Amino acid sequence: MPAVTHIVESSLYARDVKVTANFYATVLGLSAMLDTPRLVAFDAGNHSVLLVFQEGATSDDVRTDEGVIPGHDGQGRLHLALGIATESLDEWRRRLAAHDVEILSETHWKGGGTSLYFQDPDGHVVELATPGLWANY
Repeated sequence: MPAVTHIVESSLYARDVKVTANFYATVLGLSAMLDTPRLVAFDAGNHSVLLVFQEGATSDDVRTDEGVIPGHDGQGRLHLALGIATESLDEWRRRLAAHDVEILSETHWKGGGTSLYFQDPDGHVVELATPGLWANY
């Protein structure tokens, strides 16, 4: 069987794509690779892309010169975890506090990892996780 190598894209849906995109750029320091009224695509490191879509703008198929992108959507309080270095935990705590982002929870995993949980402007739960969270991370 052919192997899956990694997740390339992960998606969130925003009430106001500009506000939410600004949060990911300003608070988390992610760089936008594409910025349109429909979506903002961020470099999330390690060949990963975070797509922030304008709510309601993705239900229908999108036809492009390259092909058709099937419609998709998401609702509710979604979750996203981003990897960080263990030695950067204190710096992340300070950075989140400097941007008035409340840490909802800090979890210390049996495998040795630590996770910081907080919300983005749409209420999605964002996790910053150090190695030791999973057997493969």
